[in-house]
Amino acid sequence: MIVSLCMIAYNEAEALDGILRDFQLQDYPHELIEVVLVDSMSTDATRDKMERFKNTDYGFRNVAVVQCAKKNQAFSWNAALMTATGDVIIRVDAHARIPRNFVSRNVYNLNQGEYVVGGGRPNITSDVSPWKLTLLAAEDSLFGSSVASYRRPPTQKEYLDSLFHAAYRREVIQKVGGFNENLGRTEDNEFHYRIRKAGYKLCCCPDIISYQHSRNNLKDMIRQKYSNGRWIGLTLSECPGCLSYFHFAPFAFVMMIIICSIIAALGFPILLYTLLLVYGMFDIVNAVGCFTMKNLQPQFIFLPLIFPILHVSYGIGTIVGLIQIPFWQKKIKNSHAKEHIEKVKRKIAKNTIKK
Repeated sequence: MIVSLCMIAYNEAEALDGILRDFQLQDYPHELIEVVLVDSMSTDATRDKMERFKNTDYGFRNVAVVQCAKKNQAFSWNAALMTATGDVIIRVDAHARIPRNFVSRNVYNLNQGEYVVGGGRPNITSDVSPWKLTLLAAEDSLFGSSVASYRRPPTQKEYLDSLFHAAYRREVIQKVGGFNENLGRTEDNEFHYRIRKAGYKLCCCPDIISYQHSRNNLKDMIRQKYSNGRWIGLTLSECPGCLSYFHFAPFAFVMMIIICSIIAALGFPILLYTLLLVYGMFDIVNAVGCFTMKNLQPQFIFLPLIFPILHVSYGIGTIVGLIQIPFWQKKIKNSHAKEHIEKVKRKIAKNTIKK
């Protein structure tokens, strides 16, 4: 099977050396791998590093570097899909690392009869320091970040609602089309929702693993959580079916704080005290749980403060997103997102015929 290994990047020059080296070291026959690199209007050396990789002979079937006209993630992924010519299309994030057998294990599991496969995607950190390991602990915690099953390696095959670094048979993309360019951060949720609606299953395999770099400072992590929450709020008006109740847990927490604070101001503080007590218990228990990790650091004592900061950031983001829905809907009213989804279908079909 010919594999299109696709990656998009915006100002990821520092991260590219690692992931491109991983591409180079793949044990799947390089003559069966097509590498598609999309630069999303970077202002650093991202494009230069992509071109250097293209011009170095690693024995790949082809290396394509595409200059995307927008920073929008979905737009860039659609550019990658329309360039890819492989029987299998694998999506890999620029801020990630993959093992030598990543491509070969994806192909193996697709050959077992699956149509979309992926694996666990735990977080890692670079330039290890006590503070970065503390942020990594917060990111890895179910309480601090996400309950998404794909974030932890499974012990056996299981079918999930979404995957992170996924491999798709070409026919899946040809049937469902590309990514919804109206969305940011949640474009993969909506994409996988359409794949499930088309009758395909997303298989998370225990022998596939990849890694995602966590944010290296608290400010970036807060910004990320806020943006994630905002797009959850906005996506509710575009595709509510692709979201779960868990996506709105931080929103519910922040709203309960607001409501209970108002009630407390009116002379009934018991509800606020109860809420803070219950949350505090979960907060402390999960922080203590992080202390059982192998990379225990003194800075872990700050986890009981980091957890609520992340939750509130996410929840406020969701509130902002919900408030912005009318303005956002007006903004995207005349967008060509649906046409571009169909355009990807046609391009995939055209590239299949050419092949």
